Amino acid sequence: MTLYKHRTVPVLAAPLLLMGALIAQADTAATQADEIVLKNGSRLLGTITGVRDGMVKIDTEFAGSISIKLEHIDSMEAHDPVVLLLENGTVVESQGIAVEQQELVLSTPEAPASRYPLQDLALTDPAPWELGQGYNWTGLASAALSLQRGNTDSDEFDYKLDASWRSTEDRYTALLSGEVDEANGVRNAENWSILGKYDRFLDGPLYWGINASVEQDEFADVDLRYYLGPYLGREFYSKPVLNLSGEAGLVLVDEDFIIAEDEQYLGANWTVNASSNYLGGDSRLYLRHTGIWNLDETDEFILHLAMGLGFPLLAQIEAAAEILLDYDSGLPAEVDSLDQAYRFRIGYSW
Repeated sequence: MTLYKHRTVPVLAAPLLLMGALIAQADTAATQADEIVLKNGSRLLGTITGVRDGMVKIDTEFAGSISIKLEHIDSMEAHDPVVLLLENGTVVESQGIAVEQQELVLSTPEAPASRYPLQDLALTDPAPWELGQGYNWTGLASAALSLQRGNTDSDEFDYKLDASWRSTEDRYTALLSGEVDEANGVRNAENWSILGKYDRFLDGPLYWGINASVEQDEFADVDLRYYLGPYLGREFYSKPVLNLSGEAGLVLVDEDFIIAEDEQYLGANWTVNASSNYLGGDSRLYLRHTGIWNLDETDEFILHLAMGLGFPLLAQIEAAAEILLDYDSGLPAEVDSLDQAYRFRIGYSW
């Protein structure tokens, strides 16, 4: 009986010790996990990966990556030190995130106050350009090619480049597009355009800029058209769900036609840019509209509209289906005033 008792104690103790170790390990993991408590009382544990555009991302074991609006958060704690950038430009180095009762708690020499409204947290781990160091280069280069053989032999090639260099103070933009089409060995479309812009940001959503454009369209009788002028712009919304900006200004337009009489005039110029990720899945709805109103001949307009849906295919490869509308009321009578194009493009974004 004695031997039986001495052998039973270790056998029964081993599972208990293992269970205790697992519980202790689980408690340690829970203690080290980042935590978000919502205003409705819900509690999320995981790893907070960043704050940007009014959203907090947290990786969880039960639901993967989740994005939560700052306005829904009551308290939050992230243990790993990050760089915090506030809306007023304050940069706080190497601090974890601590939020209590919808207030961001700071305790470093860089922060003049200990508490800020949570909405004042702009983002975490900003890129160098967001701290005023250099420029952020983004762009999209794409092309569309169509070859048809049979009763009708047709070749269509369209190309487009959209690039932007942005800092905290200014922005440079370059747009290049063109088209070359043939049918049964006869060219029926050949055009290109280049637009360059410079923007200087002011306090708040306003900015001023200057743009210059040059274009050619042989089949619209345009040997060369160029314009140059200043404008005032405003960013109405700058969130992923809706990015909307508008510009208005004056341009000096010079038009050299192949057949019609050349023109030079002062025009009112406007631009509207909009994009949205509303459909989700990293897709992008976009719209770009520009217009010029001839102030000398007030019944003449030049209007350009591009709208479409872009979506990722693989890595940085993007596809897009778009509609292009170009209207010019000042063209000769024998030339159609409205051009329409429907395209499916493949491109590389960065």
